[in-house]
Order: sequence, then C-alpha cells, then structure tokens
Amino acid sequence: MTKRKLMKDFEPGHGFSREDWDEVSDSPEFTKEEIAAAKPFAEAFPALAESIKRARGRPRLDAPKEAVTLRLSPETIARFKAGGDDWRARMSEALDHAAPSDTEAGGKVARR
Repeated sequence: MTKRKLMKDFEPGHGFSREDWDEVSDSPEFTKEEIAAAKPFAEAFPALAESIKRARGRPRLDAPKEAVTLRLSPETIARFKAGGDDWRARMSEALDHAAPSDTEAGGKVARR
C-alpha cells in the first residue's frame, strides 16, 4: 500500500475546492482514546453494512457444468459450427439426447 503525503495546506487538483478544504481543515486529530473506542463500520452501522454487502463472482449453481476435453472429428465440429455461435450449447443438447438416462441403462451408460 502506498503511503500518501499528508497535506498541510490546500493544493488544487485533488477533487475538492478551497471552500471544502476550509470547511474541514480545522478538524482536530483523533486522540488515542477515541481510536481505542472506535468500532468497525459493520458494527457501528449494521443495517447499512448489510445493504451494501455484495457477494463476489457468480452465484453458485446447484449443478454446475463440468469442463471436459473431447477429441472429435473436424467434420463433426464443422457441422455444429455451421449452425451458429451457440454450437457448444447445441452439441451439449445433442449429447444429452443421445445418452441414455440412468433408468434406461440400468444405472450405467451403455458403450457401443
């Protein structure tokens, strides 16, 4: 973390005006007692902290898709790609329809 230079006097170009500077520049420094008594933001303002809290990344899925490596003939890939940009989704659909369900295969996927 880069340490910032503490400004003692107003310097233009920092995103605030001289009036802003004059309004807050006479604020006293925190005492050690005030710092010791300070609470974390989430503890001091729990409702506000909860309202601005956000999860990172995408929501978890119950059954996320798995990445696999599959070697297919160039002709097969070309046929799917010729159908448009959603060729991967259509290929997944075709595999879903081609694979027997657990009940049809007696709990196992049949091999040819």
